[in-house]
Parts: sequence; C-alpha cells; structure tokens
Amino acid sequence: MAINLEERVDQLETIFGKFISQTGAAILRLERSDQTLKNEMSDFKNEMRDFKNEMLDFKNEMLDFKNEMLDFKNEMSDFKNEMRDFKNEMRSEVKRMNKQWGELSNKMGTMVEDLIYPSIERIIQKQFDVLPDSLAIRLRKRLPDGREKEFDAVAIAGDIVYLNSTKSTLKSKDIDDFIKEIQVFKEFFPEHRNKKIVGILASLTIDKSVLTYAEKNGFLVLGVGDEIMEVKNSKDFQPKFW
Repeated sequence: MAINLEERVDQLETIFGKFISQTGAAILRLERSDQTLKNEMSDFKNEMRDFKNEMLDFKNEMLDFKNEMLDFKNEMSDFKNEMRDFKNEMRSEVKRMNKQWGELSNKMGTMVEDLIYPSIERIIQKQFDVLPDSLAIRLRKRLPDGREKEFDAVAIAGDIVYLNSTKSTLKSKDIDDFIKEIQVFKEFFPEHRNKKIVGILASLTIDKSVLTYAEKNGFLVLGVGDEIMEVKNSKDFQPKFW
C-alpha cells in the first residue's frame, strides 16, 4: 500500500513537473507573441504617423496649389479687365479717328467718297442679306427739259433701289427733303419707277430726336462708328419700302 502511494506521488510529481514545464513554455511563447504583437503595433503606429505626416504635407501642398490657382485666377481677372479697358479705349479711339476723318472729308467735300462708298455695300449686305448689282456715287442726270439732279449714292440689288443722302449734320428738314427726293429720283430714272426704294440717310452728327423722326419715316440712318459708318437705328427697326 505504501509502495503504491509512493508510486502515485512520483507520478503526480512527474505530471506536475511536465505541467509546469509546458506551462512555462506556453507562457514564454505567449510573451514572445505579445512582444511580436507589440512590435507590429509599434511598426503600424509608426507607419500611421508617417502616413499622417504625408497626408499633412499633401494637404499643405494642395493648399499652396489652391492659393497659387487663386492668385492665377486673380491675375487672369485683372488681365481680362485690362484687355476690356484696352478694347474700350481702342473702340473710342477708332470712333474718334473716324469722326475726325469724317470732319476732314466734310471740309474737303468728299464725305460720300470717303465714308459712304466704302461702307454702303457692307451695310446693305448685313441689313438685307444681299449684295448690290451696281453702286454709283455722285450720280448725276439731266432731263431733256434742262433740269439736272445729283444723287449722293445709288445702289441697286434686284428690284430694290437703295438711295442715299449724306449730310454733315442731319436735321428734320433734311428728312422732309429726302421724302421729296425719292419722288424726284423716280422722275429722273423712270426705268426704276416700279422698283421698291429704301432710303438711307448718313451724317456725322445725328441728334436723337432727328433719328427718331427718321425712323418714323422708315429711313435707315448711318453714322460714324467702329467701321467708319454704322447703322444707328434701333435693333427692331424695319425700313420702309417707298
């Protein structure tokens, strides 16, 4: 009985020894795993810190880029404003030069040659979408009864005659006279009697009230502009066919 007890104690000691040994090994492995995990977590933490720093650098770069783009946008806006101002100045200068050219032509008596002739074909094409078949300035004719008449400019396109009268300063009386001149034209050129006539008045100086009166009578009105002479009528104006 005593022997069996000793054997059992020895067995228990052996088993307990193995348990302690295995437990120690397990604890050692666990400690190693824990250290490995700690090292991996430390590496991950360092990587995240590096990533955070990189993102911060990227954010700062994007902010710098955004500021540069804002500066560029402001510079472009300033440039656009400068170009608009320059364009307006050039337009004003062109109008001023055209006005001076017109005044000089008026003094020399060559307004029709210098202002109307270079412009009327372009204006007819733009306003009526047609090119004149013929264009004459200072068109003069004498009737058998001795009467003589000169018309400033006459353009013909198909069955329409574009008759021009040019004045240095357009007055209401000039409009009344032009109405009569249209009838005189038909008398002097009976071959065009059955054609429709568009009246075109041109002048260096046009008062607003006179322009209104001209429109009321259905006349196209030309004045000094960006391209020597330009149409001064309102956008919705429709000329009258006489």
